[in-house]
Amino acid sequence: MRSTTELDARAGLERLRTYPFQVLTWVGPDGYPVSVAVEAAVDPATGSARFAAPTGLAVPTDREVSLTGSHIRPQPGYGYDERRHVTVWGRVAAADGTLTLAADHAWGWDEAEVPFFEYSERSLPQSRKYFDALSRERGTPVRPKLSFGFLTLRATRLPFLTATIVPVLLGILIAASDGAFDLLTAVLTVVGASFVQLAINVSNDVFDTAQGADDANVTPTQFSGGSRVIQYGLVTFRQMATLATVFFVAAAAVGLVLLALRGSPALLAIGIVGFVVGLGYTAPPLKLVYRGLGEIAVAVGFGPLMLLGAYVVQTGGSLSWEPFVASIPIAVLIALVLYVNEIPDRRGDARAGKRTLPVRFSREAVVTGYRVATIAAYGALVLGVVAGLLPIPALLMLLTVPLALRVERGLRPNYDNPYGLMSVMGVNIRLHLYAGLLLVAAYALVLVAEAVAPGVPLFLGR
Repeated sequence: MRSTTELDARAGLERLRTYPFQVLTWVGPDGYPVSVAVEAAVDPATGSARFAAPTGLAVPTDREVSLTGSHIRPQPGYGYDERRHVTVWGRVAAADGTLTLAADHAWGWDEAEVPFFEYSERSLPQSRKYFDALSRERGTPVRPKLSFGFLTLRATRLPFLTATIVPVLLGILIAASDGAFDLLTAVLTVVGASFVQLAINVSNDVFDTAQGADDANVTPTQFSGGSRVIQYGLVTFRQMATLATVFFVAAAAVGLVLLALRGSPALLAIGIVGFVVGLGYTAPPLKLVYRGLGEIAVAVGFGPLMLLGAYVVQTGGSLSWEPFVASIPIAVLIALVLYVNEIPDRRGDARAGKRTLPVRFSREAVVTGYRVATIAAYGALVLGVVAGLLPIPALLMLLTVPLALRVERGLRPNYDNPYGLMSVMGVNIRLHLYAGLLLVAAYALVLVAEAVAPGVPLFLGR
Protein backbone atom coordinates (compact mmCIF):
# COMPACT_ATOMS: atom_id res chain seq x y z
CA MET A 1 0.00 0.00 0.00
CA ARG A 2 1.23 3.50 -0.75
CA SER A 3 1.65 6.04 2.02
CA THR A 4 -1.87 7.28 1.27
CA THR A 5 -4.96 5.06 1.41
CA GLU A 6 -5.78 5.37 -2.31
CA LEU A 7 -5.20 2.24 -4.44
CA ASP A 8 -5.64 1.51 -8.12
CA ALA A 9 -8.26 -1.07 -9.02
CA ARG A 10 -5.85 -3.96 -9.63
CA ALA A 11 -3.93 -3.39 -6.39
CA GLY A 12 -7.23 -3.26 -4.53
CA LEU A 13 -8.36 -6.55 -6.06
CA GLU A 14 -5.01 -8.16 -5.21
CA ARG A 15 -5.64 -7.33 -1.58
CA LEU A 16 -9.32 -8.16 -1.70
CA ARG A 17 -8.72 -11.76 -2.79
CA THR A 18 -6.73 -12.44 0.40
CA TYR A 19 -10.01 -12.29 2.35
CA PRO A 20 -12.23 -15.43 2.36
CA PHE A 21 -15.45 -13.38 2.46
CA GLN A 22 -16.45 -9.91 1.35
CA VAL A 23 -19.25 -7.48 2.16
CA LEU A 24 -21.23 -6.12 -0.77
CA THR A 25 -22.63 -2.63 -0.15
CA TRP A 26 -24.77 -0.20 -2.15
CA VAL A 27 -27.22 2.63 -1.56
CA GLY A 28 -30.82 1.49 -1.75
CA PRO A 29 -33.71 3.39 -3.38
CA ASP A 30 -34.67 4.85 0.01
CA GLY A 31 -31.21 6.40 0.39
CA TYR A 32 -30.00 4.00 3.10
CA PRO A 33 -26.99 1.68 2.69
CA VAL A 34 -27.59 -2.03 2.15
CA SER A 35 -24.89 -4.58 3.02
CA VAL A 36 -24.74 -8.34 2.57
CA ALA A 37 -21.93 -10.91 2.93
CA VAL A 38 -20.77 -12.65 -0.26
CA GLU A 39 -18.02 -15.03 -1.32
CA ALA A 40 -16.39 -13.54 -4.41
CA ALA A 41 -14.00 -15.03 -6.92
CA VAL A 42 -11.55 -12.18 -7.38
CA ASP A 43 -9.49 -11.94 -10.58
CA PRO A 44 -7.03 -9.00 -10.60
CA ALA A 45 -5.87 -9.90 -14.12
CA THR A 46 -9.29 -9.12 -15.59
CA GLY A 47 -10.04 -6.40 -13.04
CA SER A 48 -13.21 -8.10 -11.85
CA ALA A 49 -14.85 -10.04 -9.02
CA ARG A 50 -17.68 -12.56 -9.53
CA PHE A 51 -20.18 -13.68 -6.89
CA ALA A 52 -23.64 -15.17 -6.62
CA ALA A 53 -26.56 -12.76 -6.52
CA PRO A 54 -27.72 -12.47 -2.88
CA THR A 55 -31.08 -14.10 -2.24
CA GLY A 56 -34.00 -11.71 -1.91
CA LEU A 57 -31.99 -8.58 -2.68
CA ALA A 58 -31.90 -6.62 -5.93
CA VAL A 59 -28.36 -5.39 -6.50
CA PRO A 60 -28.46 -2.24 -8.67
CA THR A 61 -26.60 -2.22 -11.97
CA ASP A 62 -27.09 1.50 -12.63
CA ARG A 63 -24.94 2.83 -9.84
CA GLU A 64 -21.69 2.16 -8.02
CA VAL A 65 -21.43 -0.68 -5.50
CA SER A 66 -18.51 -1.83 -3.38
CA LEU A 67 -16.88 -5.00 -2.07
CA THR A 68 -15.06 -4.82 1.25
CA GLY A 69 -12.71 -7.26 2.91
CA SER A 70 -11.60 -6.68 6.50
CA HIS A 71 -9.70 -8.29 9.36
CA ILE A 72 -9.28 -7.43 13.03
CA ARG A 73 -7.87 -9.39 15.97
CA PRO A 74 -9.12 -8.72 19.53
CA GLN A 75 -6.38 -8.51 22.14
CA PRO A 76 -7.58 -8.89 25.75
CA GLY A 77 -6.39 -6.03 27.90
CA TYR A 78 -5.61 -3.39 25.29
CA GLY A 79 -7.99 -3.59 22.33
CA TYR A 80 -7.15 -4.81 18.84
CA ASP A 81 -4.29 -5.35 16.43
CA GLU A 82 -3.71 -6.70 12.89
CA ARG A 83 -6.38 -4.29 11.64
CA ARG A 84 -6.66 -4.06 7.87
CA HIS A 85 -9.34 -3.56 5.25
CA VAL A 86 -9.77 -2.83 1.55
CA THR A 87 -12.79 -1.64 -0.43
CA VAL A 88 -13.14 -1.90 -4.20
CA TRP A 89 -15.75 0.16 -6.08
CA GLY A 90 -17.30 -0.41 -9.47
CA ARG A 91 -20.49 -1.35 -11.30
CA VAL A 92 -21.93 -4.83 -11.57
CA ALA A 93 -23.37 -6.73 -14.50
CA ALA A 94 -25.81 -9.63 -14.01
CA ALA A 95 -25.80 -12.90 -15.99
CA ASP A 96 -27.40 -16.29 -15.06
CA GLY A 97 -27.68 -15.46 -11.34
CA THR A 98 -24.06 -14.32 -11.14
CA LEU A 99 -22.91 -10.76 -10.61
CA THR A 100 -19.60 -9.45 -11.94
CA LEU A 101 -18.12 -6.28 -10.51
CA ALA A 102 -15.81 -4.37 -12.86
CA ALA A 103 -13.38 -2.63 -10.51
CA ASP A 104 -12.90 1.09 -11.01
CA HIS A 105 -10.98 2.24 -7.92
CA ALA A 106 -10.08 1.07 -4.42
CA TRP A 107 -9.20 2.29 -0.96
CA GLY A 108 -7.76 0.54 2.07
CA TRP A 109 -5.52 0.42 5.11
CA ASP A 110 -3.14 -2.05 6.74
CA GLU A 111 -2.02 -1.37 10.31
CA ALA A 112 1.25 -3.19 9.67
CA GLU A 113 2.18 -0.50 7.13
CA VAL A 114 0.47 2.62 8.48
CA PRO A 115 -0.09 2.77 12.28
CA PHE A 116 -3.62 3.51 13.42
CA PHE A 117 -2.87 7.01 14.75
CA GLU A 118 -1.13 8.02 11.53
CA TYR A 119 -4.03 6.56 9.55
CA SER A 120 -6.42 8.70 11.61
CA GLU A 121 -4.33 11.83 10.96
CA ARG A 122 -4.25 11.12 7.23
CA SER A 123 -8.05 10.98 7.32
CA LEU A 124 -8.36 14.54 8.66
CA PRO A 125 -8.93 16.22 5.27
CA GLN A 126 -11.81 13.84 4.59
CA SER A 127 -13.26 14.56 8.05
CA ARG A 128 -13.03 18.30 7.48
CA LYS A 129 -14.84 17.94 4.14
CA TYR A 130 -17.61 16.05 5.94
CA PHE A 131 -18.09 18.73 8.60
CA ASP A 132 -17.94 21.50 5.95
CA ALA A 133 -20.64 19.75 3.91
CA LEU A 134 -22.74 19.21 7.03
CA SER A 135 -22.35 22.88 7.96
CA ARG A 136 -23.52 23.97 4.50
CA GLU A 137 -26.47 21.58 4.65
CA ARG A 138 -27.63 22.84 8.05
CA GLY A 139 -26.77 26.47 7.47
CA THR A 140 -24.82 26.68 10.74
CA PRO A 141 -21.24 25.74 11.66
CA VAL A 142 -20.86 22.11 12.78
CA ARG A 143 -17.62 21.19 14.54
CA PRO A 144 -16.34 18.47 16.86
CA LYS A 145 -16.72 19.35 20.53
CA LEU A 146 -14.71 18.79 23.70
CA SER A 147 -15.63 19.79 27.25
CA PHE A 148 -14.37 23.25 28.20
CA GLY A 149 -11.95 21.88 30.78
CA PHE A 150 -10.29 19.35 28.47
CA LEU A 151 -10.29 21.82 25.60
CA THR A 152 -8.51 24.41 27.77
CA LEU A 153 -5.91 21.86 28.85
CA ARG A 154 -5.32 20.80 25.26
CA ALA A 155 -5.31 24.22 23.59
CA THR A 156 -2.96 25.81 26.14
CA ARG A 157 -0.94 22.64 26.96
CA LEU A 158 -1.35 23.67 30.59
CA PRO A 159 0.43 20.60 32.09
CA PHE A 160 3.69 21.78 30.50
CA LEU A 161 3.75 24.87 32.74
CA THR A 162 6.28 22.96 34.86
CA ALA A 163 8.87 24.17 32.31
CA THR A 164 8.24 27.69 33.67
CA ILE A 165 7.35 27.10 37.30
CA VAL A 166 10.52 25.11 38.08
CA PRO A 167 13.10 27.73 37.01
CA VAL A 168 11.03 30.59 38.46
CA LEU A 169 10.75 28.89 41.87
CA LEU A 170 14.46 28.11 41.75
CA GLY A 171 15.30 31.75 41.04
CA ILE A 172 13.08 32.89 43.92
CA LEU A 173 14.68 30.40 46.34
CA ILE A 174 18.21 31.39 45.34
CA ALA A 175 17.31 35.02 45.99
CA ALA A 176 15.78 34.03 49.34
CA SER A 177 19.01 32.22 50.27
CA ASP A 178 20.78 35.52 49.58
CA GLY A 179 18.36 37.28 51.96
CA ALA A 180 15.94 38.77 49.42
CA PHE A 181 12.28 37.68 49.33
CA ASP A 182 8.99 39.47 48.71
CA LEU A 183 5.82 37.38 48.61
CA LEU A 184 3.74 39.68 46.39
CA THR A 185 6.32 40.00 43.63
CA ALA A 186 7.13 36.28 43.92
CA VAL A 187 3.49 35.40 43.19
CA LEU A 188 3.30 37.96 40.39
CA THR A 189 6.47 36.51 38.84
CA VAL A 190 5.01 33.00 38.77
CA VAL A 191 1.76 34.30 37.27
CA GLY A 192 3.45 36.54 34.70
CA ALA A 193 5.92 33.85 33.62
CA SER A 194 3.04 31.37 33.26
CA PHE A 195 1.21 33.80 30.98
CA VAL A 196 4.38 34.06 28.90
CA GLN A 197 4.57 30.30 28.39
CA LEU A 198 0.84 29.99 27.66
CA ALA A 199 1.19 32.76 25.07
CA ILE A 200 4.13 30.94 23.47
CA ASN A 201 2.30 27.59 23.50
CA VAL A 202 -0.77 28.99 21.75
CA SER A 203 1.12 31.25 19.33
CA ASN A 204 3.29 28.29 18.27
CA ASP A 205 0.13 26.48 17.15
CA VAL A 206 -1.00 29.58 15.28
CA PHE A 207 2.26 30.15 13.41
CA ASP A 208 2.94 26.45 12.77
CA THR A 209 -0.54 26.16 11.27
CA ALA A 210 -0.08 29.33 9.21
CA GLN A 211 3.21 27.97 7.83
CA GLY A 212 1.85 24.48 7.18
CA ALA A 213 3.99 22.58 9.68
CA ASP A 214 1.16 21.15 11.79
CA ASP A 215 -0.96 20.24 8.75
CA ALA A 216 2.02 18.41 7.21
CA ASN A 217 2.57 16.39 10.39
CA VAL A 218 0.74 13.05 10.22
CA THR A 219 2.51 11.47 13.21
CA PRO A 220 1.70 13.74 16.19
CA THR A 221 1.96 12.21 19.64
CA GLN A 222 0.90 13.07 23.16
CA PHE A 223 4.02 15.23 23.52
CA SER A 224 4.75 16.45 19.99
CA GLY A 225 3.06 17.88 16.94
CA GLY A 226 1.29 20.75 18.69
CA SER A 227 -2.08 20.75 20.42
CA ARG A 228 -3.89 19.91 17.11
CA VAL A 229 -7.01 21.81 18.22
CA ILE A 230 -7.01 23.80 14.98
CA GLN A 231 -6.43 20.70 12.85
CA TYR A 232 -9.24 18.83 14.62
CA GLY A 233 -11.66 21.74 14.24
CA LEU A 234 -12.04 22.16 18.01
CA VAL A 235 -10.93 25.80 17.91
CA THR A 236 -10.74 28.11 14.91
CA PHE A 237 -7.50 29.71 13.76
CA ARG A 238 -8.86 33.14 14.65
CA GLN A 239 -9.85 32.03 18.16
CA MET A 240 -6.36 30.64 18.80
CA ALA A 241 -4.76 33.84 17.50
CA THR A 242 -7.01 35.87 19.81
CA LEU A 243 -6.15 33.65 22.77
CA ALA A 244 -2.42 34.05 22.10
CA THR A 245 -2.85 37.82 21.99
CA VAL A 246 -4.75 37.80 25.31
CA PHE A 247 -1.97 35.81 26.98
CA PHE A 248 0.75 38.10 25.60
CA VAL A 249 -1.13 41.18 26.80
CA ALA A 250 -1.67 39.61 30.25
CA ALA A 251 2.04 38.74 30.48
CA ALA A 252 3.00 42.30 29.47
CA ALA A 253 0.61 43.76 32.05
CA VAL A 254 2.12 41.69 34.87
CA GLY A 255 5.59 42.62 33.62
CA LEU A 256 4.76 46.32 33.78
CA VAL A 257 3.47 45.91 37.35
CA LEU A 258 6.71 44.17 38.33
CA LEU A 259 8.73 46.94 36.71
CA ALA A 260 6.76 49.49 38.70
CA LEU A 261 7.26 47.57 41.95
CA ARG A 262 10.84 46.32 41.53
CA GLY A 263 11.98 48.15 38.42
CA SER A 264 15.54 47.84 37.18
CA PRO A 265 17.37 48.03 33.83
CA ALA A 266 18.26 44.34 34.18
CA LEU A 267 14.62 43.31 34.55
CA LEU A 268 13.60 45.46 31.57
CA ALA A 269 16.35 43.92 29.42
CA ILE A 270 15.36 40.38 30.45
CA GLY A 271 11.72 41.11 29.65
CA ILE A 272 12.49 42.51 26.20
CA VAL A 273 14.80 39.63 25.27
CA GLY A 274 12.26 37.12 26.58
CA PHE A 275 9.48 38.65 24.48
CA VAL A 276 11.61 38.61 21.31
CA VAL A 277 12.77 35.02 21.85
CA GLY A 278 9.31 33.78 22.78
CA LEU A 279 7.46 35.36 19.88
CA GLY A 280 10.31 34.80 17.43
CA TYR A 281 10.43 31.09 18.21
CA THR A 282 7.94 30.34 15.42
CA ALA A 283 6.82 33.79 14.21
CA PRO A 284 8.29 35.44 11.10
CA PRO A 285 10.73 36.93 10.43
CA LEU A 286 12.94 35.20 13.03
CA LYS A 287 11.29 31.73 12.96
CA LEU A 288 14.09 30.44 15.18
CA VAL A 289 12.87 26.84 15.34
CA TYR A 290 12.58 26.76 11.52
CA ARG A 291 16.28 27.65 11.31
CA GLY A 292 17.49 24.93 13.68
CA LEU A 293 17.79 27.39 16.59
CA GLY A 294 14.79 26.16 18.57
CA GLU A 295 16.86 24.38 21.20
CA ILE A 296 18.96 27.48 21.83
CA ALA A 297 15.84 29.66 22.08
CA VAL A 298 14.17 27.26 24.53
CA ALA A 299 17.36 26.88 26.59
CA VAL A 300 17.79 30.65 26.89
CA GLY A 301 14.11 31.39 27.48
CA PHE A 302 13.34 28.67 30.03
CA GLY A 303 16.77 28.68 31.62
CA PRO A 304 18.69 31.92 32.29
CA LEU A 305 15.88 34.33 31.37
CA MET A 306 13.25 32.71 33.62
CA LEU A 307 15.62 32.02 36.48
CA LEU A 308 17.53 35.29 36.39
CA GLY A 309 14.30 37.20 35.85
CA ALA A 310 12.83 35.74 39.04
CA TYR A 311 16.08 36.41 40.91
CA VAL A 312 16.27 40.02 39.70
CA VAL A 313 12.68 40.73 40.75
CA GLN A 314 13.41 39.58 44.29
CA THR A 315 16.76 41.36 44.62
CA GLY A 316 15.55 44.61 43.08
CA GLY A 317 17.94 44.44 40.12
CA SER A 318 21.01 42.68 41.50
CA LEU A 319 22.65 39.96 39.40
CA SER A 320 24.81 37.06 40.53
CA TRP A 321 26.73 34.14 39.03
CA GLU A 322 24.92 31.65 41.26
CA PRO A 323 21.47 31.82 39.57
CA PHE A 324 23.12 31.86 36.14
CA VAL A 325 25.14 28.70 36.82
CA ALA A 326 22.08 27.03 38.40
CA SER A 327 20.13 27.78 35.23
CA ILE A 328 22.53 25.91 32.93
CA PRO A 329 21.48 22.30 33.70
CA ILE A 330 17.83 23.36 33.70
CA ALA A 331 18.32 25.10 30.34
CA VAL A 332 20.02 22.09 28.75
CA LEU A 333 17.41 19.61 29.98
CA ILE A 334 14.45 21.68 28.78
CA ALA A 335 16.16 22.10 25.41
CA LEU A 336 16.47 18.31 25.28
CA VAL A 337 12.71 18.01 25.81
CA LEU A 338 12.20 19.95 22.57
CA TYR A 339 15.06 18.05 20.90
CA VAL A 340 13.52 14.62 21.53
CA ASN A 341 9.98 15.82 20.80
CA GLU A 342 11.13 16.98 17.36
CA ILE A 343 12.19 13.46 16.35
CA PRO A 344 8.71 12.09 15.48
CA ASP A 345 7.83 15.40 13.77
CA ARG A 346 10.85 15.47 11.49
CA ARG A 347 9.18 14.25 8.26
CA GLY A 348 6.30 16.72 8.50
CA ASP A 349 8.71 19.46 9.58
CA ALA A 350 10.93 18.78 6.56
CA ARG A 351 7.95 19.03 4.21
CA ALA A 352 7.03 22.40 5.75
CA GLY A 353 10.60 23.75 5.59
CA LYS A 354 11.06 23.52 9.35
CA ARG A 355 14.77 22.65 9.56
CA THR A 356 15.04 21.39 13.12
CA LEU A 357 18.12 19.52 14.32
CA PRO A 358 16.53 16.05 13.85
CA VAL A 359 15.63 17.12 10.30
CA ARG A 360 19.19 18.22 9.60
CA PHE A 361 21.13 15.36 11.18
CA SER A 362 21.22 11.56 11.07
CA ARG A 363 19.89 9.24 13.74
CA GLU A 364 23.38 8.56 15.09
CA ALA A 365 24.20 12.25 15.26
CA VAL A 366 20.92 13.02 17.09
CA VAL A 367 21.40 10.22 19.63
CA THR A 368 25.03 11.21 20.17
CA GLY A 369 23.93 14.82 20.57
CA TYR A 370 21.55 13.81 23.35
CA ARG A 371 24.35 11.98 25.19
CA VAL A 372 26.76 14.92 24.88
CA ALA A 373 24.13 17.42 26.05
CA THR A 374 23.19 15.41 29.17
CA ILE A 375 26.86 15.04 30.08
CA ALA A 376 27.19 18.82 29.70
CA ALA A 377 24.18 19.42 31.97
CA TYR A 378 25.47 17.23 34.78
CA GLY A 379 29.03 18.47 34.20
CA ALA A 380 27.92 22.08 34.65
CA LEU A 381 26.20 21.10 37.89
CA VAL A 382 29.26 19.36 39.33
CA LEU A 383 31.62 22.14 38.22
CA GLY A 384 29.31 24.70 39.82
CA VAL A 385 29.46 22.86 43.14
CA VAL A 386 33.24 22.34 42.94
CA ALA A 387 33.75 26.02 42.15
CA GLY A 388 31.68 26.99 45.18
CA LEU A 389 29.01 28.70 43.08
CA LEU A 390 26.31 26.11 43.85
CA PRO A 391 25.54 24.55 47.24
CA ILE A 392 26.59 20.97 47.96
CA PRO A 393 22.94 19.78 48.21
CA ALA A 394 22.58 20.69 44.52
CA LEU A 395 24.29 17.36 43.80
CA LEU A 396 20.91 15.77 44.58
CA MET A 397 20.17 16.39 40.90
CA LEU A 398 22.56 13.54 40.07
CA LEU A 399 19.79 11.18 41.24
CA THR A 400 18.18 11.76 37.84
CA VAL A 401 21.10 10.26 35.87
CA PRO A 402 19.28 6.88 35.49
CA LEU A 403 16.38 8.70 33.79
CA ALA A 404 18.78 10.28 31.29
CA LEU A 405 20.26 6.85 30.57
CA ARG A 406 16.76 5.42 30.01
CA VAL A 407 16.00 8.13 27.47
CA GLU A 408 19.28 7.61 25.62
CA ARG A 409 18.77 3.83 25.48
CA GLY A 410 15.22 4.30 24.19
CA LEU A 411 16.02 6.74 21.38
CA ARG A 412 17.77 4.47 18.91
CA PRO A 413 15.31 1.51 18.82
CA ASN A 414 12.26 3.82 18.68
CA TYR A 415 13.68 6.51 16.42
CA ASP A 416 11.40 5.66 13.49
CA ASN A 417 8.41 4.67 15.63
CA PRO A 418 6.67 7.85 16.86
CA TYR A 419 4.25 5.92 19.06
CA GLY A 420 6.95 3.73 20.59
CA LEU A 421 8.90 6.94 21.25
CA MET A 422 6.06 8.40 23.36
CA SER A 423 7.15 6.60 26.52
CA VAL A 424 10.72 7.82 25.94
CA MET A 425 9.47 11.41 25.55
CA GLY A 426 7.49 11.01 28.78
CA VAL A 427 10.62 9.93 30.67
CA ASN A 428 12.55 12.83 29.15
CA ILE A 429 9.94 15.33 30.38
CA ARG A 430 10.09 13.78 33.86
CA LEU A 431 13.88 14.08 33.74
CA HIS A 432 13.65 17.85 33.41
CA LEU A 433 10.91 18.09 36.04
CA TYR A 434 12.62 15.88 38.63
CA ALA A 435 16.00 17.51 38.08
CA GLY A 436 14.47 20.94 38.62
CA LEU A 437 12.51 19.84 41.68
CA LEU A 438 15.66 18.35 43.21
CA LEU A 439 17.46 21.67 42.76
CA VAL A 440 14.47 23.41 44.32
CA ALA A 441 14.65 20.95 47.22
CA ALA A 442 18.39 21.59 47.51
CA TYR A 443 17.84 25.33 47.99
CA ALA A 444 14.99 24.65 50.38
CA LEU A 445 17.52 22.64 52.44
CA VAL A 446 19.91 25.58 52.22
CA LEU A 447 17.25 27.93 53.62
CA VAL A 448 16.44 25.52 56.43
CA ALA A 449 20.13 25.02 57.26
CA GLU A 450 20.78 28.77 57.27
CA ALA A 451 17.90 29.24 59.71
CA VAL A 452 18.63 26.28 62.01
CA ALA A 453 22.42 25.87 61.83
CA PRO A 454 23.97 28.96 60.23
CA GLY A 455 27.51 27.69 60.80
CA VAL A 456 27.16 24.56 58.67
CA PRO A 457 29.26 24.84 55.47
CA LEU A 458 26.97 24.54 52.45
CA PHE A 459 29.39 25.68 49.73
CA LEU A 460 32.84 24.31 48.99
CA GLY A 461 35.57 26.85 49.60
CA ARG A 462 33.40 29.25 51.59
